[in-house]
Amino acid sequence: MTTPRLAVLVSYTGDGGVEKMMNHLLRGFVDAGVQVDLLLLKARGGHVEGIPAEVNVIRLDARTSLLALPAVTRYVRRQRPDALLAAKDRAGRVALRARRLARVPTRIVLRMGMHLSGSLADKTALQRWLRYRPVRRLYPLADAIVAVAPPVADDLARIGGIPSERFRVIANPVISPSLSARAEEAAEHPWLEAATRSETPVILAVGRLRPQKDFATLLRAFALLHARRPCRLIILGEGPERDRLQGLTRELGIADHVDLAGFRSNPYPLMRAASLFVLSSRFEGSPNVLVEAMALGTPVVATDCPSGPRDILAGGRLGPLVPMGDTSALAEGMARGLEAPIEPGLLQQAVANYTVETSARAYLEALGIAPTTNPETHTP
Repeated sequence: MTTPRLAVLVSYTGDGGVEKMMNHLLRGFVDAGVQVDLLLLKARGGHVEGIPAEVNVIRLDARTSLLALPAVTRYVRRQRPDALLAAKDRAGRVALRARRLARVPTRIVLRMGMHLSGSLADKTALQRWLRYRPVRRLYPLADAIVAVAPPVADDLARIGGIPSERFRVIANPVISPSLSARAEEAAEHPWLEAATRSETPVILAVGRLRPQKDFATLLRAFALLHARRPCRLIILGEGPERDRLQGLTRELGIADHVDLAGFRSNPYPLMRAASLFVLSSRFEGSPNVLVEAMALGTPVVATDCPSGPRDILAGGRLGPLVPMGDTSALAEGMARGLEAPIEPGLLQQAVANYTVETSARAYLEALGIAPTTNPETHTP
């Protein structure tokens, strides 16, 4: 039997969740016996090194996505892959244009990982129109669109005028075989190491230090909570808001109880050891860190942002859901999460479908590619 050939078009531009998710998904494709060509529009960040060795990496190194169009068109025309998965918005536009220019029947599937209208809520009407225009013109040409959560699919269908039957909702490949083992490593933080930690509960948040994550509201909520009871807060991540957030901790009088601990390539020991995990975002697609915390049995609290937390937390039954930007509500939610934590087994059961194997198989079905082998356990 001929080995199916899949092309994946994406940019690796940093140390974010999309790149990590893509490495998990690529591993799932390889384990299913699929030959994978990875077309990288850009190749930056630590996750480039985590690409599975079996994947054929083709670096396009384009300054912009549009400048990669000739190279992608040539690839599609010459190699004629069975299907092409475009994993980010600009990659999707390039893929659809390339197929049209190459005049080949390659099946194209787009992946949408962000709630589009939620991410543009603070933009002007003109800015939103300019962003929606290529979606309306090009996305209906895709053979299928994978959305990471039902609200993401509904939002894109409304914006693009795309029939609902064109969408597949597939959970992100968040839980890899190595997650539990990596979580067993040392936390390497004095507030969480067994030899130095106290009885004071430690709250953890993870994400880029940028407005989307709304860590400013988290800090203000933590200040309210800390006034009621002893607690500590660790935020893992780097970004442009570091100085502002550091200044806010001093302004609120909580600098000694908050650690902006920077980026960690392995946040899972801290995630497993924390008393509570908090997601304070203004918008998401499907927040991987929330799923990871639950997979490790850590209680969670999240903002009811578009989209993801409401579905993942079963409407609030698996952890407090609070309004976005509401300092008092977030403080109260954290208090409830510490005082009445959800049983770890229930959290782990709720995210069981977020495994690499389950997600990869669903993607291959959407791509029209049949796996040729049974999956094996790998440790990426």
